[in-house]
Amino acid sequence: MTRGSKTPLARHGQQRRPRGWQQLLKVVGIATAVVLVSAVAVGAYVVYDITRPYASNAVDLKGQENLPPDIGAYEGGFDLLLVGVDTCEQEYAHYFGDRCPVDEAGYLLPDENATLNDVNILVHVSPEPRRVTAVSFPRDLQIPIPSCVDADGDTRSAMSKQPINSAYSYGELGCVADTIHELTGQDIEFAASVTFGGVIEITNAVGGVDVCVASPIRDVDANLYLDPGTYSLAGIEALQFLRARHSIGNGSDLGRISNQQQYMSSLVRKVSSDEVLKDTGALMRLVSTAFANVTPSTSLTNPFLLGQIALAVKSVPVEDVVFVQYPTIEDPDNANHVVPDYEAATALWEAINANVPLGLTSALTEDDGVVLADPTAPAPDATAGGTGVALPSNVKGNSAAQQTCSNGNG
Repeated sequence: MTRGSKTPLARHGQQRRPRGWQQLLKVVGIATAVVLVSAVAVGAYVVYDITRPYASNAVDLKGQENLPPDIGAYEGGFDLLLVGVDTCEQEYAHYFGDRCPVDEAGYLLPDENATLNDVNILVHVSPEPRRVTAVSFPRDLQIPIPSCVDADGDTRSAMSKQPINSAYSYGELGCVADTIHELTGQDIEFAASVTFGGVIEITNAVGGVDVCVASPIRDVDANLYLDPGTYSLAGIEALQFLRARHSIGNGSDLGRISNQQQYMSSLVRKVSSDEVLKDTGALMRLVSTAFANVTPSTSLTNPFLLGQIALAVKSVPVEDVVFVQYPTIEDPDNANHVVPDYEAATALWEAINANVPLGLTSALTEDDGVVLADPTAPAPDATAGGTGVALPSNVKGNSAAQQTCSNGNG
């Protein structure tokens, strides 16, 4: 990889547009589906057949020309960027109202809004012992965006301060990867982007995911109304759950990320269970659905490499699959935006790259998107025995082993 050495990134105010963050589920779904390919020893010829159309839409990233063909050669592990974009699609337009306008016959009208990367998750898979850390970046995080080549082949000038979710409009998936590489210093070997409809398809393929609601959710924008309890959500219901924002915690995007991470944790537990792993038919539906709804980087199209990624991740204990939010502080120029907390981010990436257990020290508050399912249960101590690292208090998150519930404010 030629991107460079590994170097390193508040609260989020109200935002106007409920956009593509629901793809977060979708992109995690594709990563999990890839893992499952080799978990059931699917023949390489079958995988190749599934991935042919998937590979035809692949895009190049910088520095991929000389990537090793073997995961074992990736010193320090590898990074997979998962991007959710808010492109409107004919089949799903009726779910999104004004965001995806249609004519009287129900056909999509030209969309004058730029496509945004509203979900950005960098998944780091460590070397042995394998650990998986998924870092979510708030969509309105204000950061520099490097010079990028757009879809028309024109070079766009670098910008000193723009929201991270504008990067896709300047150069699609490659520009998002360049932006996050510049921000984090992480080499990004693999990337994939997905659209609105993917969340519906992937949740249907997996057969629903259980979520816990601690207090009522009444979200008009997401058309979601849930009383306290446990629900198995799939399709449009899952989409609505992941869209919910103003009715979660303090109504900020950071609260929504916490709520989405509850779903992802449950998804990891679901696809790691015998219910999915031992059902070959369900497994293949999940894999083929994921491949049908993703635009990958060229590096993510080799079926044998996909199998190796699968083998690298499939045996990771759920307590070593950790979801965190990129640490931020309030933007001094706009209280509705956030900027990087570089000091906390440096500590986060140093711990991730050192391949040690991550000790999450932040306590959940009434402003957060989730609460603990069992407040009396002791939190897992990743620093026990002196092997882990306690992260700064503004690095929020949880391991996939922790049970959380949505903190509705309805």
